[in-house]
Amino acid sequence: MLENIRIIDLAAEGKAIAKVDGKVVFVPFAVPGDLVDIQVSKQRKGYMEGYVTQYHELSTSRVDPFCSHFGTCGGCKWQNLPYSMQLELKEKQVIDQLVRIGKLTLPSVSPILGSEKTRYYRNKLEFTFNSSRWLTREEVLSDSEVEQHPVLGFHVPGKFDKIFGVHECFLQPEPSNSIRLSVEKFAMEQGFSFYNIRGGEGLLRNLIIRTSSTGDVMVILSVFEDDLPKTTAVLDHIKSIFPEVTSLMYVINAKANDTINDLDIVCYHGNDFIMEEMEGIRFRIGPKSFYQTNSQQAYELYKVAREFASLSGNEMVYDLYTGTGTIANFIAGSCAKVVGVEYVPEAIADAKVNSELNGITNTHFIAGDMKDVFTESLFAEQGFPEVVIVDPPRAGMHKDVVEGIRLVRPKRIVYVSCNPATQARDIALLGSEYRVTKVQPVDMFPHTHHVENVVLIEYVG
Repeated sequence: MLENIRIIDLAAEGKAIAKVDGKVVFVPFAVPGDLVDIQVSKQRKGYMEGYVTQYHELSTSRVDPFCSHFGTCGGCKWQNLPYSMQLELKEKQVIDQLVRIGKLTLPSVSPILGSEKTRYYRNKLEFTFNSSRWLTREEVLSDSEVEQHPVLGFHVPGKFDKIFGVHECFLQPEPSNSIRLSVEKFAMEQGFSFYNIRGGEGLLRNLIIRTSSTGDVMVILSVFEDDLPKTTAVLDHIKSIFPEVTSLMYVINAKANDTINDLDIVCYHGNDFIMEEMEGIRFRIGPKSFYQTNSQQAYELYKVAREFASLSGNEMVYDLYTGTGTIANFIAGSCAKVVGVEYVPEAIADAKVNSELNGITNTHFIAGDMKDVFTESLFAEQGFPEVVIVDPPRAGMHKDVVEGIRLVRPKRIVYVSCNPATQARDIALLGSEYRVTKVQPVDMFPHTHHVENVVLIEYVG
């Protein structure tokens, strides 16, 4: 036990930092300025990890968390920080990672763009069924009898097989909370089995809810067992109680993991898509399609990407990791042609439909693994880009993709990233022929340590 320890800073992953005898201690949910006792749970050569057992002094920077699940849930870990401080820390994180990891020389970094909505800003959440709910440390230590029952909620941080019940989540607007609670209650009343990941048994597995700025609602029920009568009973319940659901779907997932991108998703009622909209451009989003999870901030993010691209109307643009073609279709009116590349075939199908829906004729979409598609043969067929826009997953770009970009030497590269660390690594791999000229952090995820960042990289020869 470490006693009377002052919290001095926050780490990139969102944990608080203290120092004891020159060794860093990582602690969740604390705030710089807190004076605490820490129970060490992990010791390594260069650092320790632990959790707070007692607060002796509370930081003057603290604010009261608004969610009853704060401290248990893995999301929204910065609820106890003022939003202005969250933004400062995220901007600092971007600069630190670009300089420390990428060894990059930066121009003046533009102030981070905060999110107008700091609650109910997400358009997608995934909930997990479990045969028994997770018990808190207090419940385990209690002498009183603790009620145990199946649960539909979120994973406990760091525990793949533990799910805690969610009374109310402030991330996604209604009808998200109501649907989750109603499905959980109905399934328990019917005696339907909830999935047990360790035992590999049970009917109900996951519930995915997607909402959109246009008012569409998609619900996807994932089941482990092929029991159509019980599955349709749950779907009919959702259909009857929530007529606002415009897309009701289900998928049978008997695999060891929860991913459904490689499975057939069945449309039970309504459309097999929902719609988003930006500047009058409509986007069709299928059940497997990626779309930025903060719709309102996605618009701000894409405006920055378009501005950085400095399009005059004559450029050939490549949009790598295009998803459903949101960026490609968003910028198509400002350039001569956009070639979008994405590895998910269903997303590419949606990207093509999105162009057709909006009467956009200067886009071309290709499905395939980026490192295999983005090659000389593609350039010979479609033309060499003057501008390349990339928006890769958290892992960043494959080194072969970076090498492909170096090969074609575009004048400008606009790199949109949800992970400044891998962004910094990739930019460094471009070499001395390219220079960072603009940096714009964008906060897509209030109350978390995650930050989106847009960088303009220009060819200097």
